[in-house]
Amino acid sequence: MFQARRATTRTQGFVTILELIYHTIVRNVRKSHRHALMGLMQNIMQTLILVIAFYFMFAVLGLRGSAVRGDFLLYVMSGIFMFVCHTKSMGAVLNSEGPTSAMMKHAPMNTVIAVVASALSALYIQVLSLFVVLFLYHAIITPIEIYQPVGAMGMMLLAWFSGCAVGMVLLAIKPWFPGFVAIASQVWARANMIASGKMFLANTLPGFMLAWFDWNPLFHIIDQARGFTFINYNPHFSSTTYPLVVSLVLLMLGMIGESYTRKRASVSWGAAR
Repeated sequence: MFQARRATTRTQGFVTILELIYHTIVRNVRKSHRHALMGLMQNIMQTLILVIAFYFMFAVLGLRGSAVRGDFLLYVMSGIFMFVCHTKSMGAVLNSEGPTSAMMKHAPMNTVIAVVASALSALYIQVLSLFVVLFLYHAIITPIEIYQPVGAMGMMLLAWFSGCAVGMVLLAIKPWFPGFVAIASQVWARANMIASGKMFLANTLPGFMLAWFDWNPLFHIIDQARGFTFINYNPHFSSTTYPLVVSLVLLMLGMIGESYTRKRASVSWGAAR
């Protein structure tokens, strides 16, 4: 209260922000479990359960013939990893600290730092889980080969970025309509179990069915990721430009909405969180 403010240079301010983001990331990573390693193992187990469930679903329904030529389990994982990364990043941004959170009382903490830290912590956990699962599969079961690993990793980052963009829009309207946002986030995550296209290839879909999924950015991301992963698959009906443009538009809308909401923050919103 009676503390004099010290003038800082832009470099010092930038370093302070980076340090604050780092500590917030550590806090977010350890939030799910007191032990950071156990929190990572929990995320890995969730991913493995999804992979095993979809593997048996493909086997029971006889859909293995519709997969691309190559490692079938890698085909399943290429869709699961993108889906999980998109969904987790959306949830992380949506559940980040808001303007009425107690953390915002500690300067220079602000909502921008909270959102960035939540997004980066989700990316850290998902990328680490990806490498652990692929290493275990490569070392224990069978060696794998990814056609263009840089492009496949780029699609992973695009799935994360698109999830953050969707989460940003939901975060902006959450204080105004908390009930709607809770339902909308669940609907989006559940709908992407099918609408993301992780169970089939875009090249194999007839034209009338392609229109059912073509609107979804995650559908394009997963299809392009399989093009980078397998040498035998060349996606013709998806692009990397569409999900990038949609994500940028959603991010800009979310940032504008979040700025508008932050300036009208009310302490009573803390009860809605």
